[in-house]
Amino acid sequence: MEHREVVVIGGGQAGLSVSWHLTARGIDHVVLERDTVAHEWRDGRWDNFTLVTPNWQCALPGYSYAGGDPDGFMTRAEVYDWVRGYADTFDPPVREHVEVSAVTQAPGGGFDIETTAGPLRCDQVVVAVGGYHIPTIPRFAEKLPPDIVALHSAEYRSAAALPDGAVLVVGTGQSGAQIAEDLHLEGRTVHLATGNAPRVARFYRGRDCVAWLHDMGHYDIPIQQQPGGLGKRENTNHYVTGRGGGRDIDLRRFASEGMHLYGRMVDVDGGAAIFDPTLERSLDAADAVAEGIKNSIDAYIDRAGITAPTEARYRPVWRPEREPTSLDLAAAGISAVIWSVGFRTDYRWLRVGVFDGAGHPCHNRGVTGVAGLYFLGLPWLHTWGSGRFAAIARDAEYLGERIALGAMDIAAA
Repeated sequence: MEHREVVVIGGGQAGLSVSWHLTARGIDHVVLERDTVAHEWRDGRWDNFTLVTPNWQCALPGYSYAGGDPDGFMTRAEVYDWVRGYADTFDPPVREHVEVSAVTQAPGGGFDIETTAGPLRCDQVVVAVGGYHIPTIPRFAEKLPPDIVALHSAEYRSAAALPDGAVLVVGTGQSGAQIAEDLHLEGRTVHLATGNAPRVARFYRGRDCVAWLHDMGHYDIPIQQQPGGLGKRENTNHYVTGRGGGRDIDLRRFASEGMHLYGRMVDVDGGAAIFDPTLERSLDAADAVAEGIKNSIDAYIDRAGITAPTEARYRPVWRPEREPTSLDLAAAGISAVIWSVGFRTDYRWLRVGVFDGAGHPCHNRGVTGVAGLYFLGLPWLHTWGSGRFAAIARDAEYLGERIALGAMDIAAA
């Protein structure tokens, strides 16, 4: 059986980042990727996708964004090329098209790994496969009329790829809100079932809100010090867009332009979509979060004595006159439904006891209670930026140090 000191599972930006540190330390390792390096950026995003964090925040170990638009937002293709370019800078030992089917603890220490290319044994394992594995589809989706095309947000590519007609988008996290915007800009009639996602302004008082929050140290706060602690990992991301140089996503404005908004979708009954009357509450809550962030920025500007332009606060441009609780799909001409209600994890192949009752890995900064087993690239692994380009480099450096110490312990034993 082939033996490696470290096996990294996943060849995206997280797996490549820890590989960079292992390579720099001269630690024997291999990166196993079930498809090709960074393929999720090519295959798992829609055509008009852009990052929602500015390019200057994109940094991997030994590699930062060096393009001509640091305050802009890379497109899907640009991100894919950027990550692929990173791999070219240090030639990581990646084996593409190798899928892991099982990881178990080996007798006497280390791990046995079953793959489509044969078995391996290693001393330490880094799981860098992200936290979004299986698209979530509600059970009542099976009650949709058979002539309606239904797909998850991970499968959406463009308005042109959908059949003619109106589209129902379910969910207003980052993907749902941006897909609704994409369809709206393409002239499609959009019906949007809102959720409880918060929103954030793109710009405030002369700067991107991300820049203000970065300077405030907001993105460096460990999850244990966040309100709600580890429960923060379950929070929905704020919706905003990097499209067109970056702007707010204001669902109220969309409604004033003809988009149809509803509360939370809860069922399909007799060809009709059923909604809870939560629309106005959801819109108000999202606006309150955005305004609360502005309050924090105002306070920071005052404390630091920064000269910044003043800006009038947001005023709602639309309010629902009533709360619709049903939508006749045929009468509305709905030809497609896009489910944007999240993902669930799938670690069935990782047969090591490091999971809680909900199937989430238990760890501290990616270090588990099982010696030699680590996670990297998960949302809120340590801070807000852990699942984004903003803090992967820092998380990878931390794990690189821990893996090196683990290697020393193994050698001493």
